[in-house]
Amino acid sequence: MWDHEIRAMASTHAIIAASVFMATVVPAALVRGFSVYGTHLPWLYAVSGAVAAVSVAAFWLLGISPPTKKHTLGYKEFPKSRCQAFSKGSQDKLIYKLSRLFRSCVYFFLSCLFFHAVVVLYGAPLIESALETFSLAVLLTSLTTLRCLCVLGPNVQAWIRVFSRHGAMSVWDTCLQITVACTLVGAWVGAFPIPLDWDRPWQVWPVSCSLGATIGFLTGLVAAPAWIHYHRKQLTYKCK
Repeated sequence: MWDHEIRAMASTHAIIAASVFMATVVPAALVRGFSVYGTHLPWLYAVSGAVAAVSVAAFWLLGISPPTKKHTLGYKEFPKSRCQAFSKGSQDKLIYKLSRLFRSCVYFFLSCLFFHAVVVLYGAPLIESALETFSLAVLLTSLTTLRCLCVLGPNVQAWIRVFSRHGAMSVWDTCLQITVACTLVGAWVGAFPIPLDWDRPWQVWPVSCSLGATIGFLTGLVAAPAWIHYHRKQLTYKCK
């Protein structure tokens, strides 16, 4: 029943995973001294930018986008001519798209601040290494919040619904649940080696957390379509 969606999901995830690989390999081949450990922040932003750009493009090409408003003031009015109706409708759609884009950017920035605050509350330095902490927040936002914006749009109520119990209404909602959970768990597990006195380069803040988040994200990209495919006969979605 869900074979088409699962294939599209697997293809999208493969492209996104390839973008992470390319963001790691291409700069290392072009820039001398570029590495995950040695130049961690540039690598972190390269991965964040690659995942963001590829995710937006992939979801747009697949047509996976939040529903648009069909009933606005412009549609309730009845202009005198068809030209006026077309012009009014086009203006309303443009204004709505620009408004949604602006709200998505605001949500992205607020998500960065939220993750930054959460990481600090979990023990990250408040003043020292603030840039590193905020960079980790940008990575977490790119791997989690951006996907929510692509699928659900800047709609907090839809986000709450999806991440509540039995709140998924489509395979893409289930995919969001799995990938976001894997990413956050990966970042959390990545913090465990930091206090150990092994003196390894990957123990420098926030290398292990960002690596854990990235590995968790990649794990989620693989696990989501596999889990949905395995349980596709048991999946039932109801409109709420």
